[in-house]
Amino acid sequence: MAEPLKNMYNKPYLEKFAGVFKKIYPAFNSKQFLKLVFDGEWESKELKQRMSHIARCLHKVLPGDYRNNISILKKAVPEFKGFLSMIFPDYVEQFGTDDPKTSIPALMLFTQYGSSEFAVRPFIIKYPQVLMPEMLKWARHKNHHVRRLASEGCRPRLPWAMGLPEFKLNPAPVLKILEILKADESEYVRKSVANNLNDISKDNPETTLKLAKRWYGKNKNTDWIVKHGLRGLLKKGNPDALKLFGWHGSEGLETTGFKLSTKKVPNGGKFDFTFSITPVKPVNENVRLEYTIDFLTSTGKTGRKIFKITEGRFEKGKTYSFTRKHSFRDLTTRKHFKGKHKIAIIVNGEKTAEKDFYII
Repeated sequence: MAEPLKNMYNKPYLEKFAGVFKKIYPAFNSKQFLKLVFDGEWESKELKQRMSHIARCLHKVLPGDYRNNISILKKAVPEFKGFLSMIFPDYVEQFGTDDPKTSIPALMLFTQYGSSEFAVRPFIIKYPQVLMPEMLKWARHKNHHVRRLASEGCRPRLPWAMGLPEFKLNPAPVLKILEILKADESEYVRKSVANNLNDISKDNPETTLKLAKRWYGKNKNTDWIVKHGLRGLLKKGNPDALKLFGWHGSEGLETTGFKLSTKKVPNGGKFDFTFSITPVKPVNENVRLEYTIDFLTSTGKTGRKIFKITEGRFEKGKTYSFTRKHSFRDLTTRKHFKGKHKIAIIVNGEKTAEKDFYII
């Protein structure tokens, strides 16, 4: 089993961390800092909790004036790169929201060594008239980490971060930023743009589709963003999203031979299922195949999950056969419950075959 990421905040790392601050600020009390960090609750803290805890301990040991502390952090941050260096923007988030003049440039600097995507959000909420114009500038920055922050920081539904309810209602300020980044040379930035677009599609599908239709077909990098950004709508079988990529429903695509290896699956077990697809009309040779399972939940209701099988060109008159396995082992994100479930084959967004099965 992989080592939990939180354990990378270990004693050797934090001793190095303290050493860097000691070199920059000789009055820094490394011993006190480490004692504060490794308190009686340290082992029970998860990753983000450890990050924030370290930032608070740092604040207790530094001189105390926020602006002076930020000047020290700016000198220290080049020694730390990657996810663990998010201690620096976390410090800004905790202690700098009343000083945007100092904090906003610090976040732009710190994101170049880790990411300020979480820390920038309280500033967007508190100072939207300041942050959004600034993020438009960041979208044109020469450093790809800063450009990514322009997109990632304003995602309406960034996972594990506070939501941005105003942008869920009206994503127009966000779309101005995405417009600048829609053909960015960096894959790191493009992934963020696509994820932002997917966020927007959950609350504003028509706005997202309108934008996608305008963007699509002009640049290969933009085309990738559009397809990845519409993945939520594609999974839901949105007809307009499907048609944009040439998937025009299931008419003329025959689904046959749908079978399950068993209709009774032990909890934690698995089954195989098979089926075939035969295109009988040239217009529908472009095919996207998925399957859905309606999982029984703890409340007795069902929750649907969608799983992609393949997509591509299918020749008219040729039969394509598929066999897939599905495991019902419990995951951290999904538990399985005994009772009736349903599995269905989805062709170009439309259900073409369905069967019941039982977890026992």
